[in-house]
Amino acid sequence: MADSKTILIAEDSSVILNLTKKILELQKYKIVSAKNGGEVIKQVESQPIDCVLMDINIPVKDGMECTREIRRNADPRIAQIPIIAITGNANNYSMEQFREAGVTDYLPKPLDFDALVRVVKQYVG
Repeated sequence: MADSKTILIAEDSSVILNLTKKILELQKYKIVSAKNGGEVIKQVESQPIDCVLMDINIPVKDGMECTREIRRNADPRIAQIPIIAITGNANNYSMEQFREAGVTDYLPKPLDFDALVRVVKQYVG
């Protein structure tokens, strides 16, 4: 594995962001972050991203809206990025709604870090 994979963490809570970042850096992933939906779109369009951890409740544009926007991107490399939704209110959404938006998989909060690593590795390797 010559170059590490880049994971974009879209999360407005610095505590969750920093914890998630540390866990994934231990797995040798390169981490970039976005505090809101506007930043998410800028990040995916400005550099190669291998996976997005998308908090559903982020400001500006929520995670579902960001996911739909990424899926509509004209660049297939961007449109096909695996997107893992992270939410504390999964009950507000059905798997059907996640799939309709283009979510690849989802993890409930509070995050189980073993599950986080397993799911990221499943899509990113």
